[in-house]
Order: sequence, then structure tokens, then C-alpha cells
Amino acid sequence: MFDYLIVGAGFAGCVLAERLAAVEGKKVLIIDKRNHIAGNAYDFYDEAGILIHKYGPHIFHTNSPDVFNYLSKFTAWRNYQHKVLAHTHGQYVPIPINLNTINSLYGMNLNSSEVSDFFSSLKEEVPQVKTSEDVVVKAVGRELYEMFFKGYTKKQWDLDPSELDASVASRVPTRTNKDDRYFTDTYQAMPLYGYTKMFEKMLSHPNIKIMLNTGYHEIIDEINFRRMIFTGPVDEYFDFCYGKLPYRSIDFKFETLDQKTYQRTGTINYPNDYDFTRITEFKYLTGQKHKKTTVVYEFPKSDGDPYYPIPRPENNELYKRYQALAAQSETIFVGRLATYKYYNMDQVVAQALSVFKKIKQGNDLNLNRGSVINISQDNE
Repeated sequence: MFDYLIVGAGFAGCVLAERLAAVEGKKVLIIDKRNHIAGNAYDFYDEAGILIHKYGPHIFHTNSPDVFNYLSKFTAWRNYQHKVLAHTHGQYVPIPINLNTINSLYGMNLNSSEVSDFFSSLKEEVPQVKTSEDVVVKAVGRELYEMFFKGYTKKQWDLDPSELDASVASRVPTRTNKDDRYFTDTYQAMPLYGYTKMFEKMLSHPNIKIMLNTGYHEIIDEINFRRMIFTGPVDEYFDFCYGKLPYRSIDFKFETLDQKTYQRTGTINYPNDYDFTRITEFKYLTGQKHKKTTVVYEFPKSDGDPYYPIPRPENNELYKRYQALAAQSETIFVGRLATYKYYNMDQVVAQALSVFKKIKQGNDLNLNRGSVINISQDNE
């Protein structure tokens, strides 16, 4: 008899498994239909011996000392501040848009005050901000919107920014200083030995049992357990009774090159050229020394593993129907897929820790009624 069956061995499932076993002494079975733990953060050494992220680059950043300190129980860290360039108009310029971006693009030498005035001269008045296009043109105008956002968004989402919720573009700030870091969070670091090693340590408690290559439908009638925690797609749990929730997926194309480095920084975005959105070179992220290098190209697509919930009003309404079913269920739903939200890694950890606190307090009967679902979203 297990106290908890946890479906999904990503951040949400593993944090809850560790807390329930280590703090509450519960017996936990965690399962995953993939052949590995760590969810989309899974990393491994490729044939060349280079540490890569199977499901695209995962860069950890957070403003939460609680989240950072919790994960520090399971890993040492390598300080890393991610920098991204965008290729536009024949130049490689920093993104998010900052003072250096503008001076490079326009051949100017503005200061912070002057670039604020420059943005003001470009931006458009938007009576009511509803879409991602509204967000960008109100902040920096249509010319920069065309350079950096419109094409990238179309590739990423197969939708024009005018068709996407404002929350998508709101994740990317505009700066008037020379700060060319992609994130400005207090804590920015990478697990020193990789994400998978961190997850292995998290799940090393003797009260935790792991089954891989296992869907929950396969064992639901074979395993005795008192409570289920589900971190998979909420529509799948309810057998798609209202139809499938729309997601975007990605096709990752890896390439190992017989050279030390390939590009100037960790990630380069291609908003207007090619079918892929960006190229990431892993050695920048991991700090690994190697005579070769591995890069990954990202090609967004409509089918495949669900990665990005598509934030449109009709999709949110469909999710609310599933959320209503979840509210009547004794199963606890946690994580990106189970709550149909595009959370950063630290936000999923924060959500899982919040759920555990409710369970520990014996206040877990209302978990599916929104009490821990709305985790604040930082820029990514």
C-alpha cells in the first residue's frame, strides 16, 4: 500500500515525492511514461560526451530564496547568466531590447534618458491592451515589433501576435539600460552536475519507489494507494471528454560539430529567417570543456509532446471546464500540464511546495479549487 501515487517525474512530481517521503514519512510511488526522470529538464551526455538537454535549453532563474534554498539541498550550482542575441537586419543584437540594441541597430549613441524618449517617439497608443501585438507596439512601436516579435511569434505559435493573449509578449521586458542579461532574477545558476543528477538525489529516499515506461492507466487497478497526485495533461486524465487542450510542440534537431564553439553566446534567436526559432549551444549553459560542441535547433510544430499551452480566450474557457471536473476530484493536480499554465521551472517548484504545505496542514481537500494554482509569473 502506497500513501501516494504520483503521476509524472518532472519538477512538480519529484518535489512532492521528496517532501512527502522525507518530511511526512509517506510511502510514495512515482511513475512516468517516459524512460527517464526529470521531465522536460532531463539532461544526458550525448555520443560525443557533451552534456545536452533533451527537450531544449532549461536555464534556471528565480527571485524566490525558498525555491533556491530548497533545490540547493540536492545540487551544487554553477553561476550562469544567460545572454541571447537576435539576428535581424543583418546584425546580431541583444534581446530583450535594451540600450545597446537600439544603438547598434540605428547607429546612435543614446543614453538611458534619451533611449526612453526614443521609445516614446516610436510607440503607438493602444486604448486597451488585449493581445501580444498591443503589448509590444505600445512599448516600442511597430518597427521594432516587426524586427523582433512578429515573425518569431508566428513561428513559435503559428499565430499572429494579434491573435495571442497579452501575457505572451509581457514575459519579455524592454530596458533602457545596457543590461544584456536575458533574466534579471536574484538567483541565476545551473545545477553543477546537471538536472538529472539533481533529480536522482531528490528521489533517493528509501520511501520513494520509481516506475518508468509506465502510464497510469496500466497500473491504476494493480497498485494500492490512498491518494493520487497527477502532473500530466488534465484533459488526458479526464479522457479528453471535452476535447483536447491545444498545445504547441517542438522538434529538436541536434548537431555535434568538430569545433570548440559555434556561436557567440548561449542562444541566438532568428525571428525573421529560417524555419527554426533559435539555436542554443549547450557548453555555454553547462560550462563544460570539450574539443567539440553540440547545438540544438528548435522547430515549433502543432503535434507532438505538449510543451506550451496556447493562451487564447477559447482555450482558457475549455480549460475551465476541465478545472471544474478537477475541483470535484480527490486527485490533486499540480504543474504546467495539469493546470494548463506556462510556468517557469521555479514557479512549478513553488507550486509543489505550496501544495505540500497544504497537505501537511491537512488542508488538501480544496487544492483543486484554485487555492494554489495561481503562481505569479516572472519574465522569461
